[in-house]
Amino acid sequence: MKHLWLIFAQAVTICVAVLFVVQTLKPDWLLANGRLLPGMVSASSGAAAGPRILEAATVDEARLGPGVSYAEAARRAVPTVVHIYTSQEVKTQHNPLLNDPFFRHFFGDRFGEQTQRRSGLGSGVIVSADGYILTNYHVIEGADEIEVSLNDNRKFRAKVIGTDPESDLSVLKIAADGKLPAITFAPANSLRVGDVVLAIGNPFGVGQTVTSGIASALGRTHLGINIFEDFIQTDAAINPGNSGGALVDSTGNMVGVNTAIYSQNGGSMGIGFAIPVSLVRSVLDQIIRSGTVTRGWIGVEVQEITAELAESFKLPSTSGALIAGVMRGSPAEKAGIKPGDLLVSIDGKPVADDQAMLQVIAALPPGRNASFTLRRESKSVELPITIGKRPKPPKE
Repeated sequence: MKHLWLIFAQAVTICVAVLFVVQTLKPDWLLANGRLLPGMVSASSGAAAGPRILEAATVDEARLGPGVSYAEAARRAVPTVVHIYTSQEVKTQHNPLLNDPFFRHFFGDRFGEQTQRRSGLGSGVIVSADGYILTNYHVIEGADEIEVSLNDNRKFRAKVIGTDPESDLSVLKIAADGKLPAITFAPANSLRVGDVVLAIGNPFGVGQTVTSGIASALGRTHLGINIFEDFIQTDAAINPGNSGGALVDSTGNMVGVNTAIYSQNGGSMGIGFAIPVSLVRSVLDQIIRSGTVTRGWIGVEVQEITAELAESFKLPSTSGALIAGVMRGSPAEKAGIKPGDLLVSIDGKPVADDQAMLQVIAALPPGRNASFTLRRESKSVELPITIGKRPKPPKE
């Protein structure tokens, strides 16, 4: 037994010595199917003695495991994100003293106003190979001219197909020769808190930039950014110029459109917001199909139920939406809804708060009958309502 153990020890020693010599003098012999084995590096043949340098061609292949690099996700998504440049003609008052009505009666406005062009910067995402581009409404709002620069530096004039200010989304179209690289949408609700995300855009006009982080929270509402809110919160750096760019997952599929940041100095502070693909897809499909977005509406003003209000109205909880006002001639008035009613559910779906009520009603097609369950003076009331069409927001 002792003799066998001695032979085994000698064999192991010889193998280790051979491996050391080969690794030192001929490291290319240790490549497996053209790839470096884990923990090994390659050196240029004939190079002088010194630190071994990992060849650029094998950087991605020599990763120790998934999650170390998101180069493949960036490679897929970056070509689909574009830069958007806008310009707008604005009139400014040259001298307030020249705004006198008597002066303008004789000389007109030629001395009182100046015409200037204001430029803007943002990002967008190519969503189809034939040139449809998605971006934020605030990126192109009021623009007279819109120019789109692709990742390969080609530039095109863009046409506005449709806008939806209430979700802050717009769809543009460019006429490009050949098929364009288009983003792939991730499945709705596939993103989880903690998942890695990449924000792609053109921050501060420095050029195409990719930043990484995680999905910090989902379903953020009551932020006062848009009428319809269901934001993804992320700590991936989003800065001015990123608006309208893509938020993608670790495989390069789009999970949202970068929209806003929380900031006290104009730069990223680790709190950014993106519109999720579930809302993006709904708005995009409607705009491409009809040039506009149609939503359900019943004509009520609602109020968030605080603990104080719940106690004052003797409500069992803060769930639901409190009807604060009813518009004259609206579907709600015709159905008999009154101020002070508490909306509990719509077609059997519980209403958590005023924002949830808005989302549920907006998703109902105009002309459809829906059953609204309300609480009125400690009694349950059920009213059928014919859904109306939500009016377009007034232009500022």
